[in-house]
Amino acid sequence: MDQLNVMKTVKILVVEDSPSDVRLIREALRGAPMVVHITVARDGVEAMDYLHHCKNADSPLPDLILLDLNLPRKNGREVLMEVKSDPELKPIPVLVMTSSYDEDDIAQAYSLNANCYIRKPIDLIEYQRVVRAIEDFWFLTVTLPETYNGPLQAHPLAASGHRVH
Repeated sequence: MDQLNVMKTVKILVVEDSPSDVRLIREALRGAPMVVHITVARDGVEAMDYLHHCKNADSPLPDLILLDLNLPRKNGREVLMEVKSDPELKPIPVLVMTSSYDEDDIAQAYSLNANCYIRKPIDLIEYQRVVRAIEDFWFLTVTLPETYNGPLQAHPLAASGHRVH
């Protein structure tokens, strides 16, 4: 298949309890040059249930996790620790995206093997710029291993020009 006619597909797990932040992420990714499937978990328990379901049902794991630290039931630090201690989940890039400016939170996120720490921007334009930078770097620049579901898989409808969200 001609590479120009194949649209890439990316699965993102957004672990975020703020509906407005989820909406901003969706809006920023709407014009992405690939098909983006977003699954939202509103707390850490829901996130881990989803990831374990993917593993047990032999479903594709997400290609990327956007993780807030301040979550109900199970916080982002606990989710990060659990993901990075599981051999099947560990290869998934986890981007901590939170409103915390606390140096201890930053240090702890990296000590738990977060792939990066991003402070949530306050205004809409900057929020969109940050999400687009994530898209550009993680989906168009880096090369991730194909062994954990292959992050940029061709979607069967992509060749026909259909976008699936």
